[in-house]
Amino acid sequence: MEQLLKFLASNTGKLFSARNISDYLKRQQIKIGVQQVTEYVSAISKAFVIDKVPRYDIIRKKVFEVGEKYYFEDLGIRNMLVGYRVQDKAQVLENVVYRHLHTCDYDIKVGYIGDLEIDFVCEQGGEKLYVQVPYLSQDEKTIEREFGNFLKISDNYPKIVVSMDEFTGNTYEGVKHVSLRKFLTEWQ
Repeated sequence: MEQLLKFLASNTGKLFSARNISDYLKRQQIKIGVQQVTEYVSAISKAFVIDKVPRYDIIRKKVFEVGEKYYFEDLGIRNMLVGYRVQDKAQVLENVVYRHLHTCDYDIKVGYIGDLEIDFVCEQGGEKLYVQVPYLSQDEKTIEREFGNFLKISDNYPKIVVSMDEFTGNTYEGVKHVSLRKFLTEWQ
């Protein structure tokens, strides 16, 4: 159980596969089957340590049966398990944004349009909100990926990119950018 929790902590916000986790733990000399991994993760979720976020096909409007992501209820627990590591700051930021959206009572899914991922597809009161979470949005490749994925969505619901940096201007081709501080203090 401890090794499973450490694996989840190291892979916060990444696609989950019980088979891959079982194989990883077997390489660590821990024999655990796929079904047992699934049961343990379910128990950890029911204990309010982690939240399960399903994947959602934005075009077909259907939830995938496998391949969900998990986020920690309390980042202190995550950091206790694997320590605070600078290389994990993007994962931690994504977890912080997830927790805020969850606290604001959104129904949250991880969105997909073909091979492109939208970090969060949020619904509340029949309205949607799309959210991307890069750590920084300064280089051209990140801007193309984070803002560009939104341009593939044909509806007119709000789309925002949340990052640690400030953005000069108001929007990027209609997609709003907000700093984490502004998102946490002003976004409800």
